[in-house]
Amino acid sequence: MYRTIPYLLISMLCMSLYGCTLKSESAAETDSNDDITNIDTLSYSNKLTKIANGDTTGRWPVSPQPFPSGDPILPFKRIIAYYGNLYSKKMGILGEYPPQEVWKRLHAEMKVWEKADPSTPVQPAIHYIAVVAQGSAQKDGTYRKRMPESQIDSALSIAAMGKAIVFLDIQVALSTVQEEVPLLEKFLSMPHVHLAIDPEFSMKDGSRPGTKIGSFDAGDINYCSQYLTGLVRKHKLTPKILIVHRFTQGMVKGYDQIKLHPEVQLVVNMDGWGAPVLKRDTYKQYIYREPVQFTGFKLFYKNDLKRPPHHMLTPSEILKLVPQPIYIQYQ
Repeated sequence: MYRTIPYLLISMLCMSLYGCTLKSESAAETDSNDDITNIDTLSYSNKLTKIANGDTTGRWPVSPQPFPSGDPILPFKRIIAYYGNLYSKKMGILGEYPPQEVWKRLHAEMKVWEKADPSTPVQPAIHYIAVVAQGSAQKDGTYRKRMPESQIDSALSIAAMGKAIVFLDIQVALSTVQEEVPLLEKFLSMPHVHLAIDPEFSMKDGSRPGTKIGSFDAGDINYCSQYLTGLVRKHKLTPKILIVHRFTQGMVKGYDQIKLHPEVQLVVNMDGWGAPVLKRDTYKQYIYREPVQFTGFKLFYKNDLKRPPHHMLTPSEILKLVPQPIYIQYQ
């Protein structure tokens, strides 16, 4: 098992390592950001145009959208994340290997991405599932299990080995984001810790997780964005990133009612596995056609190879997508 580091020590460590410090009007509300003065807005806009990758439909880049409230990670860096849970070898690469091997493999992926797109620096990330949907009911009937803080501390410790940012991922099952997100506040208040939510396991009709695909609506996503906005303002942080997983039409309802904030950068992450043609089609159907702000793409070391042609998409192939994903996740 991984050795943990006390919370206060992690707080001091992350401070030293990380520092603190365009959708149509009918489609999204945006917060006013008249006080944004510390970013190069021209460079930001030019980078958005670049990752739109030649789209001529008007969907990408999303407009209007607020300029970020501080020094943002996106779109100036591409996030390369390793995903999983430290208790499970089946949920992703984080649980399959010891930390040193995780970093050996992650560094290798980072080098490939840097070579494929030298104009976009790479930001490593540890994407840890902090609330895990269960196949059987818990004592409170929610079908979700919250990871102990000692395990979240371990994920932060692994991230600190490579100056990585951290995503805490929530699978609410029969619970809600309104109940689960505030319980992670002390971690989300750290400058390098961000949030991810997984609609697949949000069972609004009371079904058991895994029996059908769940969903979040705009209200759920807006709650998370507003919560993160409050933390950024309270603690004077740089913008938080919110990841929303998606691989079906029904997983995200009311995308055109999702609100954007200067304090939060929102990524819709294509989370499906399969052969390259299926993954490209899923990305086009559910990510490209329903723009929010930024996009992500998930790669499965095992599941993507199960069916012919037994090929996992390469960085060069992914960079041909419209728009280019700015968040890449490996499971």
